[in-house]
Amino acid sequence: MDINDLRGIVTAVTMLAFIVLSVFAWRRYRAAEFEESARRPLEDDQYITQDIANQTRENT
Repeated sequence: MDINDLRGIVTAVTMLAFIVLSVFAWRRYRAAEFEESARRPLEDDQYITQDIANQTRENT
């Protein structure tokens, strides 16, 4: 076994891991969970914006 065999094995393992993760991410039953996770930062910004607006009204 030389370095080229090791490189081939590492490449095959990496390609297999990529395929498994791609299938995992694109499954339909995971779509709702990923959609919720994608919206979470925007919801946090909404609450922060509302808090800032409320504080501004209180100070004026």
